Amino acid sequence: MKALVHTKTTGFQGLSISDMEEVQPKAGEVRVHLKTAGLNHRDLFVLKRHKPTDPPLIIGSDGAGIIDAVGEGVIDLKVGDEVIINPSLGWKDNSDAPPSGFDIIGLPDHGTFAEKVIIPAENAVEKPQNLTWEEAGVLSLAALTAYRALFTQGQVKPEMKVLIPGIGSGVATFLLQFAKAAGATVYVTSRSMDKCQKALEMGADKAIDSNEDWETALAGEKMDLVIECVGAATFNKSLKQLRQGGTIVTFGASAGDVVELNLRDFFYGQFRLFGSTLGSGEEYIEMINFVQEHNIKPVVDRIYPLEEFAQAFKRLENAEQLGKIGFYI
Repeated sequence: MKALVHTKTTGFQGLSISDMEEVQPKAGEVRVHLKTAGLNHRDLFVLKRHKPTDPPLIIGSDGAGIIDAVGEGVIDLKVGDEVIINPSLGWKDNSDAPPSGFDIIGLPDHGTFAEKVIIPAENAVEKPQNLTWEEAGVLSLAALTAYRALFTQGQVKPEMKVLIPGIGSGVATFLLQFAKAAGATVYVTSRSMDKCQKALEMGADKAIDSNEDWETALAGEKMDLVIECVGAATFNKSLKQLRQGGTIVTFGASAGDVVELNLRDFFYGQFRLFGSTLGSGEEYIEMINFVQEHNIKPVVDRIYPLEEFAQAFKRLENAEQLGKIGFYI
């Protein structure tokens, strides 16, 4: 079967379209014939984490398609079912942190950038009827990450003021959509005025230039909740926008892992800081129900044929996208 495989060389140079063996699902597994798949920043990181000495790896964590084979003991799913893939492995129930053995589809095992993928049956969920194949294929990883950060960790409530720095990524666009659906007032930042304008069109209450003084741009208005995914470049600017007793949730560090933090300011501010990573199977079902209840659709930037993976990766790496990039398989 056709697949996008990483092998031999660390980084992007190790990627190529290859022919991989098609295998049968084991007990408790299903095989999904993929129609679409979604590209994530995680896929960029995997190219560095997967070593040349490791076996060839089909990358990719997001996807949607039709079940074409079921393993022994699978009773709730059948051949022909249209499903969307939950990429969170080994994390069934909502908990304070992922359990031991938690993994994500696409590393260390084969992922979704292929004609077919084998996954645990519990990770195949009925495709939401309000989503096209293109939308379903790019939904899961970013939407689940946004849902846990916003609802489980951030405890968002109606009329809360929420700040989302770095609008443009798939997770950030879901954060905007989810927070507005929850009744919050949402502020966003971006270095791109085009992205700021598009965020306003999506429902953001205010969009500001990431390079300007945020306190001035927000006229001193303080936030109840900040969802931080940029990292060192914006973390302290985000913290300054919190009201006393406010909450900041962080799930990413694309602009640097290490932050210098003034502890005195932090404890006098009575701030709350939570980390967040993807989410559980329980939260995934909650997210799917929320998406259907509010008729939320992913912001789809572009969908490429899998053979045009180089253009897709370049667009993501250069942060040119607004929303999700995906592949036709």
